[in-house]
Amino acid sequence: AAKKCIGYLPEMPPLYFDMTVLEYMKFAADLKKIPRNQKDKQIKEVMDMVKITDMKDRLIKNLSKGYRQRVGLAQAILGYPEVIILDEPTVGLDPKQIIEIRDLIKGLKQKHTVILSSHILSEVRAVCDYVLIISHGKLVASDTPDNLERLAAGSNSLLMKVKGEKDTIRKALETIEGVTGVEMSYDSDEKLWKTKLSIQENVDIREKVFYAMAKANCPIYEMQVKRVSLEDVFLELTEGEKKKSTGK
Repeated sequence: AAKKCIGYLPEMPPLYFDMTVLEYMKFAADLKKIPRNQKDKQIKEVMDMVKITDMKDRLIKNLSKGYRQRVGLAQAILGYPEVIILDEPTVGLDPKQIIEIRDLIKGLKQKHTVILSSHILSEVRAVCDYVLIISHGKLVASDTPDNLERLAAGSNSLLMKVKGEKDTIRKALETIEGVTGVEMSYDSDEKLWKTKLSIQENVDIREKVFYAMAKANCPIYEMQVKRVSLEDVFLELTEGEKKKSTGK
């Protein structure tokens, strides 16, 4: 038989509830035509890997959703395929289970190519090295998470809270090389100027801003680089594609 190169875990794991975990693993190994002299060893290795060995004699119907997901993941890993496809692997799990499954996926990608399909973009950010975004059947983005966030609209911004006179602050900031725009609004509760600086791509001006404000005797109470999330990137790209397809 040809080597099985792909392991697959659908959103609803393909489990037989009246089997024990071990019975199911043996059944999955037979379906994958794992040689008899390797079967027991592989099953033990995979169950240890996904931490279900202690559950080997439990009926699958009596397992929690988190453990059922682990059993589904174990059958996908059996045979040590070159590619493992996981569809929404953490949907419906509690926070502890989500962390555990994510750690498992991170471990898998050391030896396998893992393709993860998910609408939970924080999960994609946590485990994926490369992201493809599809909208209306078209590939609209293909890059690393860092690059997608960096190139998104509004990603090159510095947010600050500064004490002082508006005109003094604005004049000092506008003279800094790399600043392309200054927006200011007054926070009457804190008596500080909320300031947003638009800056050129891949330019870090925080040190220049610090010294400019110190020279102008305008203390900085808060400073942070605006981080655009993958959620922002996804919405920006898919909304743009939607407008193109509808013409609106």
